[in-house]
Amino acid sequence: MRPGADLDSLADRNPRVPPEQLVAELVPPPRFADVRFGTYVPAPEHPSQAEAVAGMSAFGERVLTGGGASRGGLGGLFKRKSAPAGPPGIYLDGGFGVGKTHLLSSLYHQVVTEGGRTAAYGTFVEYTNLVGALGFRPAVDALAPHALVCIDEFELDDPGDTVLMSRLMRELVDRGVRLAATSNTLPGSLGEGRFAAQDFQREIQALAGQFAVQRVDGEDYRHRGLPAAPDPLADEDVERVAAGRQGATFDDFPTVLAHLAQVHPSRYGAMVGSTSAVCLRGVSTVSDQMVGLRLVVLADRLYDRDIPVVASGVPFDAVFTDELLHGGYRKKYLRAVSRLSALARDGAALA
Repeated sequence: MRPGADLDSLADRNPRVPPEQLVAELVPPPRFADVRFGTYVPAPEHPSQAEAVAGMSAFGERVLTGGGASRGGLGGLFKRKSAPAGPPGIYLDGGFGVGKTHLLSSLYHQVVTEGGRTAAYGTFVEYTNLVGALGFRPAVDALAPHALVCIDEFELDDPGDTVLMSRLMRELVDRGVRLAATSNTLPGSLGEGRFAAQDFQREIQALAGQFAVQRVDGEDYRHRGLPAAPDPLADEDVERVAAGRQGATFDDFPTVLAHLAQVHPSRYGAMVGSTSAVCLRGVSTVSDQMVGLRLVVLADRLYDRDIPVVASGVPFDAVFTDELLHGGYRKKYLRAVSRLSALARDGAALA
């Protein structure tokens, strides 16, 4: 019998998400539902942050005054001729925790909430999952009516994704859609350390040509003046929080990792969506690459939804081996450590 059998469990959840729901849910996550450019506080010691606010806001004005979607054909050609000069996309490059997602969400709200246009917002993996669920052409048709497509956490994990996203963005730009993306890697360097990037340089450079790069410097705001990760709780404290908090889940960490392999990453958000806290007993260090990358996606979905994590075992700054932290996906793992540590601080407060 699994621990806490009378408690809700993530391992019991395997939601089915209709393809049309995947499109409807391409909006900023709840954590960023109310952010605006005015709520971003640039650090004076990092002038690029204020420059990024100005650059993103100006790009939003371009979208609203002439960078909207067309419908292809001759009308699409004339639309593109009248669109503002310059690359059809803007790309925020900077380390994790400097507010890139805040700025990207603010751009979305500028275009949709304040400008009355339509936009789509999702992570890189959510767009690749959308293509997988709908098929390439239906995915293009679903995204093409939008004035703006926002792509958060732009990372190329394999050659197939490189070609797929390059083709998807070319077709969207050809139909008048403007693009905005965030990443920890300059667009010309995407794929380095992950696969033979030189073999796909033409595709990578085609991606880079779609964007004007806006640098955002700074330190990870989630750790300003805070320890890297809180001390883990005792096992009994984790179960006590789960039992006393409505909507909380309780699982052994290895059980959750095994379950993630059975659920498509596009459904991780639906899997955790109704959860008030994720309680994990016996967090241990992950050494397997595929397991680690699935945990990264789960961490992103938990962070998007501001769900506290209550955990025992090893602290989250030790959840990935040094080999993973220094490999080709280093920035993904560091982002996950940053986000899980922030959520664990929230979880520790519950105990």
